[in-house]
Amino acid sequence: MSTQTADPRSRRTRRWIDDWRPEDPEFWETTGRAVARRNLVWSIFAEHVGFSVWLIWSVSSAFLLAQGFTFTPQQLFLLVALPNLVGSLLRLPYTFAVPKFGGRNWTIVSGAMLLVPTLLFAHAVQDPSTPYWVFCLIAATAGVGGGNFASSMANINFFYPSDRKGAALGLNAAGGNLGVSLIQLLLPVMVGGAGVFGLVKASGSGIHLERAAYVYAGLALLATAAAWLRMDNLSTVTSSPREQLQVVRQRQTWLLSLLYIGTFGSFIGYSAAMPLLIKLNFWVPEPAPLGTGVYFAFYAFLGAGVGSLTRPFGGWLADRLGGARVTLGAFAAMVLFTLGVLWTVSRLTPNPAADPAVATDNAAWFPLFLGFFLCIFAATGIGNGSVYKMIPAIWKAEAERATVPGTTSRAAALTTATRQSSAALGVIGAVGAVGGFLVPLAFAAPWVADPLSATRAAFAVFTAYYLGCAVLTWALYLRRPVRAHGLAAAEI
Repeated sequence: MSTQTADPRSRRTRRWIDDWRPEDPEFWETTGRAVARRNLVWSIFAEHVGFSVWLIWSVSSAFLLAQGFTFTPQQLFLLVALPNLVGSLLRLPYTFAVPKFGGRNWTIVSGAMLLVPTLLFAHAVQDPSTPYWVFCLIAATAGVGGGNFASSMANINFFYPSDRKGAALGLNAAGGNLGVSLIQLLLPVMVGGAGVFGLVKASGSGIHLERAAYVYAGLALLATAAAWLRMDNLSTVTSSPREQLQVVRQRQTWLLSLLYIGTFGSFIGYSAAMPLLIKLNFWVPEPAPLGTGVYFAFYAFLGAGVGSLTRPFGGWLADRLGGARVTLGAFAAMVLFTLGVLWTVSRLTPNPAADPAVATDNAAWFPLFLGFFLCIFAATGIGNGSVYKMIPAIWKAEAERATVPGTTSRAAALTTATRQSSAALGVIGAVGAVGGFLVPLAFAAPWVADPLSATRAAFAVFTAYYLGCAVLTWALYLRRPVRAHGLAAAEI
């Protein structure tokens, strides 16, 4: 592997790799595997920190009232949703940044940008007079952490051969997704809001949300330094935004986006909303300090943790069984378990903010609510992994079908397919992440008068959407004969 400058116009440092052939078995075994693994490890760490910052509002919003702020449930859900909206919009330009600047270089930049939302957050939460609109702006800046996912996935897609992309992308995504679970577990401990498993006790000096922000600002600096020292750029990754945007014209991009809204949109939307859902329906703050009912800080992290851990399993299954088959199974499970959650919330009583009796009655339904919800999270994780396996597989299959094996046109077509599939990962990821904005609003938008009724209606709509995605997956990629798009089920 040569790391010398092949093109003096563009390749400047020893961190650029000019010879990269992951589809060559000998190159992969002797050189490529170790380099790809090293970049994957540090990509996972950087993306993990980005996801944590992206979802910092998902759990911190539940502590704002305890720190002296007077926001309504609708205002809190909007704070939770805004980072998801901005994160989804940033995913497309973040994807384009990888071939433009290099995967390592952009990881350095995107890691440093995480200092903006963390330090602004630390400043604002210490002043209860901070206006709500300022909180909205600061929450929006946390969306830069969501953009990290797109550039990280696009970058890792270039490092791995096609038969290993499912597992590699699954691990990369899972490492990032775990950032959601860990911040929901550790933030209450860091800010003094709760203990953890009896090993750490809650602080007796009140809530200090700024502590979590300072911790993640430090981790962002660490991720930036690690990318600088340990990651590489690939000079073989060249593409213009115009070329990458060609995937927007392809029907497959939008069909797969619909599926990814159902899987990743649900994962990130439910992760953002779950702490508030538990707090508003199953807990009241009296008597202090832990109140009555189910304390959200003990359970909020479980959903994101389960979904994160099952994502690489979904990629692994897709490598062996086919992405479409696994995706269909994931949506079937999501339909079943969402109906279970809908049945559970239909038995809850609207929970006044200070009625321990209602909180106690609702808490009796919490084990079923949590069990069904965790099963949904598991299915979203599997579906996330399988859909992301489908994307490069579909583009590769189309390139192979249009060319003759062993020819230069086949090699060129496969190179183009890899670039386009990486662009498609960004577009599909961006569209899918919009679900993370819509889901929290569906539970309690600013214009909703009865949050519990809105929650019931939301789960009914989600069930119908998952059913539609299941039918779409079967009809387009699994129905025999599957030729609606010239694709064989075995190829995806």
